[in-house]
Amino acid sequence: MYGILPYVSKVSLMSGTSTRNARLETRIAAETLALARRAAELQGRSLSDFVAAAVQSAARRAIEEAHVLQLTLEGQQRFAQALMEPSEPGDGLLRAVQRHRDLIGEP
Repeated sequence: MYGILPYVSKVSLMSGTSTRNARLETRIAAETLALARRAAELQGRSLSDFVAAAVQSAARRAIEEAHVLQLTLEGQQRFAQALMEPSEPGDGLLRAVQRHRDLIGEP
């Protein structure tokens, strides 16, 4: 391992985590910086570690929220009704199925 990957520790290779080599710079209000420093101190972390963890958590949450479909009560009822009593396929769908069969064939 020595000489091949001199800057990657055994721990990072075994755990599957990469070393921190990307840099992020941002300008924030002094009050926000003071708040982040205090929060990092309370958690016993460095400011960099606290910010990196907060960014990762916020990014995961944003991605998860983008994939969640939220419906009103009426929308939920209409969705459930459509699942329980599906409508007949329209002409466009029937043409698409026939075109698929013509191009691909039926299994």
